[in-house]
Amino acid sequence: MNAVIPQPGRQDAAAPGPGPHAKGPWRIHAADDRLTAMAGTVRTLLEPHLGNRTDTPAATLTLALDETLGPHGRTVGVAPCGAAEPVDESYRLTVTGSGITCLAATPTGVFRAVATALQLIATSTGPIPCQELCDAPRFAWRGLLIDPARHHLTPGEVRRVIDLAALYKLNVLHLHLTDNEGWRLEIPGTPGLTAAGPDGSPRGFYTAEDYRALQRYAAERFVTVVPEIDLPGHCATLREALPGLPDAPAPEGLKGRFPYVPPLDLADPGTREAVASVLADVCRLTDGPFVHVGGDEAVGATPDSFAHAIRELRSLVRESGKRPLAWQESSRAGIGPDDIAQYWVDVPMMDLPDTPEELAGRPELLAAGHTPELIAALKRFFAPSDHDLSRVLEGGGRVLLSPQSHLYLDRAYAPEVVPPAQAPTAARVGFPAYRPHGVRHTAAWDPASHAIPDDRVAGVEATVFGESVEGFDDVTVLLLPRLPSVAAAAWAGRAPRWDDHRVRVARHARLWQQRGLTYLASTEIPWDEPDSDGARAQPPPGRTPGRTSPSGPPDTDA
Repeated sequence: MNAVIPQPGRQDAAAPGPGPHAKGPWRIHAADDRLTAMAGTVRTLLEPHLGNRTDTPAATLTLALDETLGPHGRTVGVAPCGAAEPVDESYRLTVTGSGITCLAATPTGVFRAVATALQLIATSTGPIPCQELCDAPRFAWRGLLIDPARHHLTPGEVRRVIDLAALYKLNVLHLHLTDNEGWRLEIPGTPGLTAAGPDGSPRGFYTAEDYRALQRYAAERFVTVVPEIDLPGHCATLREALPGLPDAPAPEGLKGRFPYVPPLDLADPGTREAVASVLADVCRLTDGPFVHVGGDEAVGATPDSFAHAIRELRSLVRESGKRPLAWQESSRAGIGPDDIAQYWVDVPMMDLPDTPEELAGRPELLAAGHTPELIAALKRFFAPSDHDLSRVLEGGGRVLLSPQSHLYLDRAYAPEVVPPAQAPTAARVGFPAYRPHGVRHTAAWDPASHAIPDDRVAGVEATVFGESVEGFDDVTVLLLPRLPSVAAAAWAGRAPRWDDHRVRVARHARLWQQRGLTYLASTEIPWDEPDSDGARAQPPPGRTPGRTSPSGPPDTDA
């Protein structure tokens, strides 16, 4: 079997006989001048997966366009690149004895075929069987949110995440750039946002050129960057940079009961002017068509103040020529056909106990300091979320599916699936208020379970927030091995078959190790069992990955 994730929709046996050897050498050939630049990107992505074999003839990875090819399936949702209709990402990949051909009607489709080819090469230990694979995505928007606001990730680390996303055919990187803990994007008109801290210590952030370079890097891999400036709540860093901004009007009786950062009051002219300047700079720096304005968890704002803030934020983004999207709470400000709401929570999804006795059986909540009073307050605060989805649908908006129950990958792993050697790490990472689960739980998510009509789904997006993150390895431990399960559901529009999927995931340990990515070796996955080809999932230690090859001519030996 091949170990491609997402599993291709159609697989046909080609002429009998072994295909090219996985460990090269490989020659990358662009059969069309429009794919010349892509060939250099492909060579860079492939480099960590090549061994040093010299006893096999060079095989060719061919990139080719055929505009007469029709789509292999129906794609629904919003195109993150801004196209009016979903881009044709369907492809045909053929393995013969001399190499692999990636064929599609569009460059985007060719690159999706390339991701399949690189997985075949990275997960195989011997010759790749001759075969033909055809596939197309179900959802046009397939995203991943990362959270440099709470723990800064260097530009190099973000590039490694972009590569990982591209290898699993994800096409959106959502950057949660601002929160109470940090502001990570240089705003030329408001330099105080990234100035040194009160003690003089430097803050990690992306300069305007860093941000432009990350967007170029992502675009070369057919990934669109969507920045998030999270307002009107989650605004402590903005308040620190611009002291004196008035608080939003608070609901009666809330002040002093629970600690929170007061949301911004967008009805205040000075606040609106400051936010307008920030968003204008963000929109000017952003190549893609979307800017996310947050809108979640505005604890301490009245419904009227919150609704006004959301309407102002949307308007400011549109005035700068971009399309706004926001978390599901934004639906309470009204919503129309041009609006996208990111659906992440309702009270049942929060899985909170109803009684003190039930709380006593939830050690993760007790460790996080939850009390019966706090849980009751959380349920009251999040009660409106039970109706957000219906508000979006009734208003004609689109839903971006990010349910906390399965797609929040900052969830801790269940202790029973953690190998002993990784128990200290697993006990430390993950948001403490979520019930821990294993990989199978994530893989069981079915997009259709939300019963949303096709024409109202924007797409699918996983998240990995950074409350517990102390370094890049923590990010990859939270992502892997769960991210491929989300990618499979987002591409195919349904949950993968677990018995087959877990075997495919096991083979991807090679890919992650070759790229120097740390992962959680969940006991749910048969890492050490031979597959149908007799190969074992765990490879010997590979060479240090992460090196990039300079771009060169399209025909070259890799």
